[in-house]
Amino acid sequence: MFSLSHPELNDCRRLFLRNYEVLINIGVHEFEKKGEQRILINVDLFIPLAESTPKDDLLQEVVDYDFIRSTIAARMAQGHIHLQETLCDDVVTSMLAHPKVRAVRVSTEKPDVYPDCDAVGVEVFRVKSLS
Repeated sequence: MFSLSHPELNDCRRLFLRNYEVLINIGVHEFEKKGEQRILINVDLFIPLAESTPKDDLLQEVVDYDFIRSTIAARMAQGHIHLQETLCDDVVTSMLAHPKVRAVRVSTEKPDVYPDCDAVGVEVFRVKSLS
């Protein structure tokens, strides 16, 4: 994965959420606006080791996985989304707002669009400016 070799992430650990399946109102076509679609969401958070290495084995010393899920849920609660690009960008922006997160990768997939492929989707990777 290209993001793991990014030079600004050499001192980071990666937290991830894999294939988080949600039903969401997403799409630009009229038939998509009448119901929910199944979406798979993947998130990688890159957290500096200095910010995520527990000394006392306590949850508050790290970024809680619940933060990832609750951030996605908050975006979904805002209502219909036309594009997967919008969903990815919004989730990335919210994840980067966390003070411990240095970089994030988010992908979304619609697995039920075409019968002749596994999924169609979008992926975004962003690194927080260190200046």
